[in-house]
Parts: sequence; C-alpha cells; structure tokens
Amino acid sequence: MCHVPRPILLLPLLGATALAPAPVCAASTGTASAGTASPGTAPAATVSATATAKATAATATATATAVTASDDDFQRMLTASLRDRGALTVARTLQQDALQQFCSRPAAQQTAEDGLALQQAAAAAVRFPADGRYLGSWRRGERIAQDGRGLQYSDPANVPAGGNCYACHQLKPQEPAYGNLGPSLLGFGTRHGADAVTLKATWTQLYNPHAVHLCALMPRFGQQGILTEQQLRDVMALLFDPDSPVNQPSQANE
Repeated sequence: MCHVPRPILLLPLLGATALAPAPVCAASTGTASAGTASPGTAPAATVSATATAKATAATATATATAVTASDDDFQRMLTASLRDRGALTVARTLQQDALQQFCSRPAAQQTAEDGLALQQAAAAAVRFPADGRYLGSWRRGERIAQDGRGLQYSDPANVPAGGNCYACHQLKPQEPAYGNLGPSLLGFGTRHGADAVTLKATWTQLYNPHAVHLCALMPRFGQQGILTEQQLRDVMALLFDPDSPVNQPSQANE
C-alpha cells in the first residue's frame, strides 16, 4: 500500500508550482515498512527528506527573487498598467512629492531632522486669504462636506471636488452616515471660539494638515488644489458659524 503525501505548493514571483513528494510505500505482506526499502532503492525516509529539502530550497529561491525585484521595476509595471481617465491621472496617482516619500518610509528610516524640515516647509507654504476673510457660507460648506465627488476616475476633469468630510468626521447628529477615522467635530466653533489665532490654525489644518501633524491621514485640501479658497472659506463657516448645524446647542452637547 502506498501513502502519497499532499503536494507542496510553492509560490514563486510570477507563478505557482506544485512539487509532489515521492510516495512512501509499505509491502502488503507487512515485511516492509515506511522505514525500509527493497534492495537497490533509497529508504522512504530519505526520499521524503530529499523532497522536503527541495521544497525548502525552491521556496528560498522564490523569496530571494521577490526581494531582488527593484522599486524601479515595480514603478514601471504600475505605470504600464494604468492610464489617465477623467479627473484621475497616472502622474497624480503614482508620483510622490518629498513629503509623501518621507511618510511612506518605515519609521526606522525616518529622521527627526528630515521630518521637522518637511513640517516647517509645509507651514511656510500655507496661503491664507489675502483679504483676511476666513468664513464663507456654512450652507455651501455643508454641501461640500457631504460631497465626495472629484479627482476620481469616474469624475469628469472639470467637476469641482467636494471635501467628503463625513467620511472621517461626525459634524451633526442628524447625519447617521459618517466615519470615525478623525475626531468628532460636533460643536467645533462653540468649543474652540473664533478668535484670530484659532481661525488661522484651523485654516492651516484644512490647507495642509502636515503643517500641524506630520504624516497626517487628512488630505491636503488647499496645498493639493482639491478645494478652492472659496470652498475652504465655506467649510470654515460650517465649523465656526453660530448658525451652522455643527454649532447648535442641542448638537454641541450630544
């Protein structure tokens, strides 16, 4: 009777191969066992060990092949696989600026000096309203916060982008669909006030959050041109205007 072990599946870089170990047979008379072999053949245990060694070596080779694939090769593969469509371009998708490159590195490869320089550069590049007006219409700001369109392959290039703020934040309790990746913004203006320092700090956070928290997950709405200056004013009004649903007393206290 022969026992055929389950094939060992190897996963090289671009394919998969099944390595079938040699069967281990025992004579039906009971005079031979898995540890014995007929004259002129290798013991079954030796055959099994050889198959295992081959499998281990093949796996190591496949791993080494994967590791030696360069970043340039991977980048070329991505570039060849994608194409511009609608508002989404290959360049915007794949090309990283210095800040994105830094934040994509493992923590062990990030230095405090480089991080500080990038954060200072982000803060210095924030463009504040020339006329000093930070607040627009909270009603328009609410529509922007609800709008997730823009800069996607399914969007025409000329469609204004929304902020999609509810994807990460709660802004009013009447809206049941919101994310919690970011903090709740209920009662934002009521809690923080609307003095000049707070307005400037909040504008900075919206314009480029990396100027406040390096490697933040929040989009760089102003720096990347996702929202216009007027749209930023409207979102600011949603956060600070006393008449905004965000700042109604019943909502701020929930």
